[in-house]
Amino acid sequence: MSNIWHDIKYRVFKSGNPVMLYIGINAAVFLITGILSVLGFFSGINGMVSIFVREYFAFPADPHLWLIKCYTLVTYAFFHQDFFHLLFNLLWLYWMGQLFLDFLKTRQFHFVYWGGAFAGALFFALIYNIAPAFRDAVAGATLIGASAAVMAVFTAIATLLPDYSIRLMLFGTVKLKYLLLAYILLDIISTSSSGINVGGSLAHLGGVLWGFTYIKLLQKGNDLSNLFKRNPKLRVIKSDTINKSSQQHGAKKADQKEIDAILDKISKSGYSNLTAKEKQTLFDASKD
Repeated sequence: MSNIWHDIKYRVFKSGNPVMLYIGINAAVFLITGILSVLGFFSGINGMVSIFVREYFAFPADPHLWLIKCYTLVTYAFFHQDFFHLLFNLLWLYWMGQLFLDFLKTRQFHFVYWGGAFAGALFFALIYNIAPAFRDAVAGATLIGASAAVMAVFTAIATLLPDYSIRLMLFGTVKLKYLLLAYILLDIISTSSSGINVGGSLAHLGGVLWGFTYIKLLQKGNDLSNLFKRNPKLRVIKSDTINKSSQQHGAKKADQKEIDAILDKISKSGYSNLTAKEKQTLFDASKD
């Protein structure tokens, strides 16, 4: 048992993999709230935990609450309605997140993930406040779940690699662009269906817009995640190493040009048309 716990701690907190980090945190939060819900049930206060989460950690649609509950832009993404809500989010986060990290950097993953969470919450609130259909529901509408963040990651990699194919049970081999399109259509239809999580569907669409916009800007040479890139510390360099450093800098610039050319080729003709050498170059660059 101790070895299993040690392995889990390493994968979640020490491996440096942001996918496993968010999976671990979301699972832990769900486990804690689940245990508290069970204790509440046997104590005769069934449902109090769910009410508490919705009251203090969910993101509200009501703009009057945004200032005093601004922190819920972060906290809402760590809570889930039920086990299947959590399960589907974490499965898609694992599949799409690992694929994302094969081609892009950890910093970019964090940026897309949280950008998607923020965009999803804001899109949900925007539609609830401007659409007449939701006028009477604004006051009590709240949002929880990591769905918007996961959809942003999914959309980002599907936009970068639209022709990349995965195998799905019952459906066989499906290209990412078609899978994403199916999800978008289902979410659009769900926004007008009673008895379905309308707020969640709106948040998904916000995440889609963020993931798509980020990759399109990246393909044009604008990496928004560079806003959070750490600047290297100044250090003294001996004169006899200047020439060597200049050569290495020139090689890195050449490597970046090669990577940019590969990404441009992917956007035009798809990942499947890359040569084996180009795929390996892109994979190696993602690990730097």
